[in-house]
Amino acid sequence: MRQRPRGDSRGILNPGRLLREVRFRRHLPAESLRQWVEHYWLIDWRLSAPFEQRIVPHPAVNVVFQRDDDGPESGEVAGVGRDLFRITLNGTGRVSGVQFRPGGFHPFWRRPVSELTGRRVPLPAGRLTCPDVPVCPGGSPGPHALAASDDERCRALDTLLTAWQPEPDPMAEEAVQLAEAIRTDRTVLRVDDFAARHDVPVRRLQRLFLEYVGVAPKWVIRRYRLQEAVEQAAGGPLSWADLAADLGYSDQAHLVRDFTAVAGVSPAAYARSVR
Repeated sequence: MRQRPRGDSRGILNPGRLLREVRFRRHLPAESLRQWVEHYWLIDWRLSAPFEQRIVPHPAVNVVFQRDDDGPESGEVAGVGRDLFRITLNGTGRVSGVQFRPGGFHPFWRRPVSELTGRRVPLPAGRLTCPDVPVCPGGSPGPHALAASDDERCRALDTLLTAWQPEPDPMAEEAVQLAEAIRTDRTVLRVDDFAARHDVPVRRLQRLFLEYVGVAPKWVIRRYRLQEAVEQAAGGPLSWADLAADLGYSDQAHLVRDFTAVAGVSPAAYARSVR
């Protein structure tokens, strides 16, 4: 079982600027939740000018609570996002978010996670769920109503997720492990090779990912490899042709098209902007 949250900045465009503008940190959930939850992510800000952050989304569901200035708290379930995510922060505020492991939200949702893909489902004030969510544990207050310190906010999120009463699911566990294998093994480039490596029929793998992760395994492979390209582009000069071949693209132009479509700028332009 993990003892600390993931430390990379994968998916965050220009992470250095993010850390200069806001307080961003990750914490692990209670041990009983770690089989499903990747980490909690907390952000606090006090800005003199608007700040836009862009994210290349992970193949993961997030539950997010946000409060701006002295306004009311809002909450939502954010399904896997296919497109670049943009948010502009103003004034003061804070966010408490839960990033589930790919495949880990199904024991809470208990329906095909693909129903949430590309959607953001609001959570009514003071409740963990909404009419679209099949499990409604009742009037649990949001984490900000309970908390000030990071420990208090994390304990509040633990309480909220535990109230959802997730149940162990061998299929969810398999989906989590397979998605993790794609994330951590950069040699995974093709669905059929990956399925054969894990002795899973391709059609079953596709059904499993749509039900539990929310997107197809090919999309997950491409997204993780593209996030690697973003990370490497920020690291210094490199050969785009070599990187394209390394990440399984047919040629450099294919990588440039994918990168530009998701990140909003070409790899070279992004590299210049970060440096």
